[in-house]
Amino acid sequence: MFIIFLGPPGAGKGTQAGLLAEKLKVPHISTGDLFRDEMKRGTQLGKQITYLMNSGQLVSDKITMEVFRQRLAQPDCARGAILDGIPRTIVQAQVLDIMFKSQGKKLDHVVYIELPPEEIIVRLSGRWTCRQCGRVYHEKYDPPKETGVCNLDGGQLYQREDQKEEAIKERVKVYEELTAPLIRHYQNKGLLLTISGHRSIEEVKADIFEKLQLPA
Repeated sequence: MFIIFLGPPGAGKGTQAGLLAEKLKVPHISTGDLFRDEMKRGTQLGKQITYLMNSGQLVSDKITMEVFRQRLAQPDCARGAILDGIPRTIVQAQVLDIMFKSQGKKLDHVVYIELPPEEIIVRLSGRWTCRQCGRVYHEKYDPPKETGVCNLDGGQLYQREDQKEEAIKERVKVYEELTAPLIRHYQNKGLLLTISGHRSIEEVKADIFEKLQLPA
């Protein structure tokens, strides 16, 4: 089963995609993880991604889809995969359609987790990250035992630039301009399942499983 997760920043796409991938025993594929892997391995694509990120530029649709094409062709994706963070634009969605067809695969569902803008700001602006291990905390929903200190390794917690309120507002704006049209795209194809993200992780998970007709 191949399923795409859509939704604004902070909607919990990564968490829910991971839970569903574990349930279905298929890979959870995110663009962020793919980019980091290419960069770590020092591939030609990885070098291009590193240059773009270090210079503050967005990774192009062409590079994004080539990295994803290679991952989708791996043997562990034969039975399915959960796609998180891809596609981000209509162009990527169109390329993805061609890619699935060329590999003899079929997109089954698109799970759209909706969340009000004010909740997005609360969720993202409360995030703090450990400088040593990268563990992410939330000052309201998942606070550390000691303020400013990681539970795992005692590392210092800091707030990334993209987790500050003004940056979050800009991310939401970009999302609405580029990614939100995908909702209509997949709705027109009859693939969209809309889920309210304004609930607990377990409640959202239960709703997704129910709509996909999966046992809890």
